[in-house]
Order: sequence, then structure tokens, then C-alpha cells
Amino acid sequence: MPVVVVTAVVASLAGVPLIARAANALQSGETAVAADPLVKRSDTGSYIVQLDDAPVAEYGGDIAGLPATRVLPGAKLVKTAGQVVGYVKHLAEEREQVLKAVPGATKLYDYSYTYSGFSAQMSYDEAVKLAKSSGVKSVEPNELQKQDTVDTPRFLGMDSAWQQAGGVDKAGDGVIIGVIDSGFVPERAGFAPMTTTKRSDAIVAKKWKGTCQAGEEAPVTCNNKVIGARYFDKGIGSRPIAEEFKSPRDYGGHGTHTASTAGGNHGVEMSVMGRDYGKGSGIAPHARLAIYKVLWAVDQSGGGSGTDADIVAGIDAAVADGVDVINYSVSGSGSTYVNATGLAFLRAAKAGVFVATSAGNTGPGESTVGKTYPWVTTVANGTHDRDIQTTVELGDGKSYTGAGIGAGTPSAPVILAKNAGADETDLCQAGTLDPAKVKGKIVVCDRGVNDRVDKSAQVKKAGGVGMILLNITPGTLDADLHTVPTVHLDDKVAPAVKAYVGGTANPTATIGPGKPVRVTAPKVATSSSRGPSAAGNGDLLKPDIMAPGTNVLAATTAFSAAGGEYAFMSGTSMASPHIAGAAAVLKGRHPDWSPMAIKSALLTTGTDQDTSGKPIRNDSGSEANPFGYGAGLVQPKKAMDPGLVYDSSYADWAKFVCGSGQVPATHELCAGGKIDPSDLNYPTIAVGDLAGKQTVTRTVKNVGQLPEVYFPKVEGLKGVKVTVTPRLLITLPGHTATYKVTFENTGAPLEQYAFGKLTWKSNQHAVTSTLAMKPLMVKAPTQVTGTGTTGSASVPITAGYTGTLTTTSVGLTPATTAQAGLKNPGGVSFPTANPQVNDHVAKFTVNIQAGVKYARFSTFDADYPAGTDLDVFVYQAGMKTLLGSSTGGTAEEQVNLPAPAGGAVDVYVDLFAGADEQQVKLDHWELQNPEDNLTVTPSSQPVQVAGETTVTAQWSGLTAGTRYLGQLHYSDGADGSGATVLRVDS
Repeated sequence: MPVVVVTAVVASLAGVPLIARAANALQSGETAVAADPLVKRSDTGSYIVQLDDAPVAEYGGDIAGLPATRVLPGAKLVKTAGQVVGYVKHLAEEREQVLKAVPGATKLYDYSYTYSGFSAQMSYDEAVKLAKSSGVKSVEPNELQKQDTVDTPRFLGMDSAWQQAGGVDKAGDGVIIGVIDSGFVPERAGFAPMTTTKRSDAIVAKKWKGTCQAGEEAPVTCNNKVIGARYFDKGIGSRPIAEEFKSPRDYGGHGTHTASTAGGNHGVEMSVMGRDYGKGSGIAPHARLAIYKVLWAVDQSGGGSGTDADIVAGIDAAVADGVDVINYSVSGSGSTYVNATGLAFLRAAKAGVFVATSAGNTGPGESTVGKTYPWVTTVANGTHDRDIQTTVELGDGKSYTGAGIGAGTPSAPVILAKNAGADETDLCQAGTLDPAKVKGKIVVCDRGVNDRVDKSAQVKKAGGVGMILLNITPGTLDADLHTVPTVHLDDKVAPAVKAYVGGTANPTATIGPGKPVRVTAPKVATSSSRGPSAAGNGDLLKPDIMAPGTNVLAATTAFSAAGGEYAFMSGTSMASPHIAGAAAVLKGRHPDWSPMAIKSALLTTGTDQDTSGKPIRNDSGSEANPFGYGAGLVQPKKAMDPGLVYDSSYADWAKFVCGSGQVPATHELCAGGKIDPSDLNYPTIAVGDLAGKQTVTRTVKNVGQLPEVYFPKVEGLKGVKVTVTPRLLITLPGHTATYKVTFENTGAPLEQYAFGKLTWKSNQHAVTSTLAMKPLMVKAPTQVTGTGTTGSASVPITAGYTGTLTTTSVGLTPATTAQAGLKNPGGVSFPTANPQVNDHVAKFTVNIQAGVKYARFSTFDADYPAGTDLDVFVYQAGMKTLLGSSTGGTAEEQVNLPAPAGGAVDVYVDLFAGADEQQVKLDHWELQNPEDNLTVTPSSQPVQVAGETTVTAQWSGLTAGTRYLGQLHYSDGADGSGATVLRVDS
């Protein structure tokens, strides 16, 4: 007989028992069950069944012989209690009885404590039949639930932080976040008008002095969410590419992503490549946004670059406009505190603006961290616990899981990139793939040099249908938005994939669709830049803190979203706006807190544990340390009530800079004196030059409502004795207390960092400072300078041991100078991944001899007119391995290579700004042997641990008008060593 389809009117059945409803849905002679109005079909093929009986937590004892198990207020559920065990047995019997009605069902889980029932795989017909069974309260489909789009608010526990702030509609209320980046797309839902209160509007109106600059091309509009927008292009000059917009509108997508992450609206539906990822939110969803476009797409990849001139103008405008928080996800130098950007942020912090900056994406090498100014919060990139994974199955039956968000591909031929073109590499760069060999195939590409998404674009351009992207060294796996279905695999499986594809006749592969999964997190992303800070001699721990920055999903431009609105992006650029947003929430909750108090709250409540309760690791699997994650993963909920904060001011920062030795004693920042950088009142404590023993001082302020007594607890720092005085702190609300910590090396290895934690604990709070100590054989200046053809310089030394100190020298060596004519200053960032010579970039190849102890490459302000800005980059010759760079805002640049490996290096000098045409000079030195022109006295002397002494360097017979370089070497006669560079301008 034919199937009869019955359309049931739900409203007319509202009070009918399940069994009657089922009867109404059936007609005599049917061979299939029609759709039941209260049993939805399950797309997964499984259902959740709720029993009539209450779960353990709610059962009130209404069944004869079964005492109540209800959990009373203040009590806990004890699953081993006799009455609980008895009731759970009863529920098991009920489940078994119910399941007899559907013998074909396969049970998945039993539920007894917070839900009474079970889940099972069954047909829809069986589900409808079960729904009318005695003892069943409901049958629901087991649906695939949507997760948060910007999933990191859940991962970071923002719901709790928002509740402490008064709810989602109070999170960041009255706070203005300035985003200095590449602009925004005003049409994105995260930037739509929001409901505000008169009080909030009045707070914003009182401090907001900015404007909405529509622009000339693709003009933008503002509202009560994005209250201001401006663009700065005078430094960059004419548009680098025609597709860019002469307005605050974003082309490349970076700025839209960071802005929506920091302060995008709550509850925004987001999808990527047809997959719905649910509702997302910015970290501070009720904050206002002000957009400052200073980055511009410089090529067809959409990557943004900006000049210091435009950037500083943007910072200047943001502070004047009245922003409370700035997010700055832009690259920058880590070797200086006093470049233009650093000083601009110094004044921003002085004006009460909290600044979050990205740590950089040049990890995992040591001392690669950028923007190490103490007045900003430098953010590392960590993974979070939602990963987007896909699987590739090769023709030999083996499968490998990696990152990928696409729809996948059917089985297709697969080829190595080196066999698909003329260049014999697997990099999949522009022009290297032969369409005749690639068409219809999946291509295996190596990560590196060009952008990951550019590789898939090259595959598509050549007619490929998919890409297998391989890490050739440990690194992150990134769910990028590729132009062909892509799976990104790690370095561990790369050899096996290549072996199959390269060694099999007619190899094939199938790429599966991307799926969200839960993983252990966080891990420090390989690309995230690491400490110790190159500036300040290691006396300031950088990066400051870690936030999610890998595979972060947020709004972006159509260009970056392949025509859509949202995309996954990775990098410290994505981590930084999480901290900016968290700072905005804190500022809204505590409007009287200073930027450093907010910073302290974030740092002292961070965690160095992952979701499994184990120490954070690198994503390569190796052990991580604070040079990767700073004070740990941010925990905004705990930061809302930190107990104590470490505060500092402009006067303190000025003394810090003066004490760092980066400016002369006559500099304006030294007007108030100087301090040892380790004594800055910072939430973490770092001593990069522990010479036996050192004491640091800290002051904390009680920001709570009650008096508290705190006791110290020290963990880690093996081999270093830590003494804290006083042994307790009695703190009153709004008042400060001061303590000292003495660190004494009692056996820790020399020249190696040791890490630990100092936690002040009360009954209510735990306030933790991360510790980083490097015991040295001697503490000595990294460089001393002198002038004249004859002269001397005294070098102060503090010993880190008791014994004999031997001092020798190499040099003095005169500079070797090379010159080149350059013109048409570039005004855009040098392409470090693909260095090229052009009219404003010169390349000098230098052959470093074997055995050289130290090499330096320098340019000097004194050789150029005011306003000249040079940048210097050093690579292994003929390769794209960056050995070092110097990119300050003037012509004074310096790249050092301690103990270089030897061989040729390529040194690129970029005329970034200045006169239209001029000669550039590159000075370089190679220090290898002692010279007769330099002597050191005494060459040998007894020293005591923590004792102070001096050595004197004397020179003579130098050629006038020449720059010389030398180095003093210190030895304890064993493994200990140290050095001071001596530069003499004769």
C-alpha cells in the first residue's frame, strides 16, 4: 500500500498524551511512521531519552523503599552513599525496562546524577515508538551543537568575568578601545549599533573627542558601537596597490579581525565556507571601538604594512581622542625602549591608556620578542582548546590528521610540488607549478617562505584540486582559509607522506571535511616570539602574558574570507586583542585603576597549567617556560579580583630606561635619576645578570574591600636561595606595603636561566609573580665606549663566584666599510620572508672567517642627514634564513652575531625614509684575535662572590676618523664566561 503522509497541527494536540499523539499520527495500513510533532528527526541517528523518574540530584524519596537523594543547599552529591547507590540501581532497572521496547537500539551513555535517562543510536521509527512508552518523559534528537565562533571567550571563562562586570551588557561598558591596524568593515554584525544606557553614553561623550572620517573611497560610517574611524597614509604615500581603499575601510582583513576580537558585539552568527560555527562575541562586547587605519595592503596577498610616521600619528590621535585601551598588533623592535613607537606608547600610558601589543611571530628562537617596553603589555600566542581538524587518507590506506576547515575532496591523484614544476622545490611559490602536471591533482607543499594561503592559491591557479601542507620543522598547525581544500600536517608525519607520494606509482589521496574538536590547551605556538628581551639585559620578563592566538575565528574582509565575512587567523596579532578586550572589561569594572594596575591584575592571576592540569608545553611537544608564555595564560575571571596590584608611573619608567643604559645620563628621561631595571615595580621579577646575590624591591596595593594578611610562598629556582622580607604583609584597603626579595646563587648553573614563582597568599587571594633569574660568572656592561686615538675606559664588574678572574681581549679591529647608492625611499616594511634588492635596498655579501668570536654590522646617524631611516637585515648567504635585524626609527642600526658559525652572509640595507637619493654606508667588524693596540689590566685578579671590582681597557696607535671594535672576555678558569664589547671612535 502507498505511504500516507499526515500533516499534524501541533497546537491542536497540545494536551494529548504521547500515546494518543502517536495514534493520531498513524492511519490504518501505514507502512511507515509519519513525523511526530514532538519527536524531531535526528541528523546524527541517535537520541537522548529522559525517564519520568528524577535524577539523583533531585530525587525526593517518593518511591517506596528508596530514600531521598536530593542534594541540600551547601552539600555535595556523594555517589557512594548507600541511598544514592540504591537509587542509581533503580534507574538502571528502569532504563533496561524502557529499552525492551526498542531491541534494535544501541545505547551510548547512561545518565543518573544530573539527568535521568540515556542516549542511544536508533531509527526515527524506534524513537517515536519509545516516546509513547511507559516511563519515558521525552525523546530528543542528539544534535550537533554549535560552538562559540570566537571560541576563546568560553575557553577564557569570560562568562564569569562578564557576570562580575554586571553581565554581558556591562562588559566594557563606557570603555573605548582604540584599534591601530588596517581599518574595519563597518557592515559586519560585530560592529552594528548596540543598546546602551544614558549613563554609558554620558561617560563616553564626556571623554570622546574623536571623529568619524568617512574617507574618499568606499566610505565608512560610524554608530554607537564604532564611534570613530580615521586613516593615516601620509607616511605610506600613494596606495601600494590599486585595490586598497583611501578610507578607514579594511582591505586585507587584519584590522577587522583584531577589532571584532577585542570588542565585537555579543551573539553574532558566524560561518566559514558554508559551516555554521554558531554565535560569537568580542572579549569586551559592550565596549566602544575607535578605528585608526595605519596599515595598508602592499601586495596582492593583502598583507599590511605601515610607516612609523603613520603609526605614531595614529597613536597620537587615539590618545587625544580619548580612548582607554589600545590594541597594537603590529611588528616592532625588541632591542630598544626609545624608538618613536615606544616613546609614543610611553606617553599614551602616562595619559592613562592601557596598551596591548603582539609579541611578534619570529619564534621560537631566543630573544626574538618585540615591543618590550615596560609600559605596554606584550602578548604571546597560545593555542586554545577548540581545534579545527581534518584527515587525509592516502592511497596506501594510511591516514593522517591535521588542521583544515574546507569541505574536503574526493580521491584524486597526488603529486609532490618539486615534481610538478621546474624549480625542484616543494614550496609552491608563484610561477613554480606547471598546470600540465598539476591539473586535477592534490599537491604536496612545504611550509615556509611564502604565505600558507599563497601556496594553495598557486595550486588552484595551476589547476590543482587540493593541497597537503607539510611542516618541515616543528610548528603550529593552522586552519587557514585556503582556496582549495587543504590539510596542514606536522613535521612528524611529513616524511611518510612524501615517501608515499614520491615513491608510489599513481599515488592518490582523499582530504576529509574539517571538524571542530576539543584538545588540550594552551600550548605555546612555535611562531610566537620568545624572550629573554634583547633590551634591558634580561632584567624585564617579556613577553608579559599569553592569550589564544592560533586558529582564532572572527570577522574579516571579503578578501580574507574568500568572499565571506569570517575567517580563522593565527599569530600574536590575534592574541593581543584578547588582552585588550580583557583590559577593557577590567577598566569598566574598575574605572579608577591605572593601566599598570590592570596589567598587574592580568599577570598575577595568569596560569602556567593547561586544561589537563599539567605545565604548559610548546606546540612542538617540548617543555615551555616563561620566555614563551610570560606570566601564563590570562584568566580574566580571577583578574577581576586580584587582591593586590603592582603599580608604576611615568617617573618609574623613565628611571628604568635611564638605568638600562640605552640613553646617556644627559637624556631627559634621566632627569629624575635611574634604577636597576630589576627594581621597576613590575608584576614579574627578572634578573638577567645575577652576580652571586641581588636584592629587589616591590610595592603592592590592596585593591580589595577588606584588610588582608599575606604570606609568601616560593616555588622553583633550583639552586637559588630566595629570602623574602618581611615574612608577612598586612594590607589595608587602598594602602600599600613594600617587601624585598634577595636572590643568592647557591649552585644554579651559570649562564643559564632558572624560573620560579613567588606567590603572596591570603585567605581570599593568591598573587603570583613569575621569576626569571640568570646567574652569571660576572656582571659587566654589555658595551663601553671611548674616543680618541689613545685612551682608556674603566669597566665595572661584579663577580658571581669566589675565585680568580682572568680577562683577555680581542681587537681593536677597524671597521670595514662598504657603500651603495640608494634612492626612492621605500616607506614599507622590508619583505623578510623574501628579501630582494631594488632601488632603495642594497645587498652586501660578507664572508665571515671561521673562528670569529663576534661580528657586528652597523649604520650610524652621524653619517646621514636628519630624518634618514635605515633598516638592516642579515641572512645566511643565498638563503632566506634571517640571522638578525635592526629596524629602529632612525639611521642608527646594529645587528650582532655572537660566535657566528662562519661562512658568507647577505646584509640588506633598506633606505626606509629620508632624502630621495643618497649613499649608504655599512660598517662591519669581525673580532677574532688580540691586537697590539688594546691591553687590559689587571689580566688576573682574585674576586669574591657579589664583590665589585674593575678592569681597565687601554688603547693606542689608532687611526683618526676610524671606528674600532673590540671585546673583553672574562673567565673563571672553568666553564664560566662573560664579555663586554668596547667601541672606540677615534
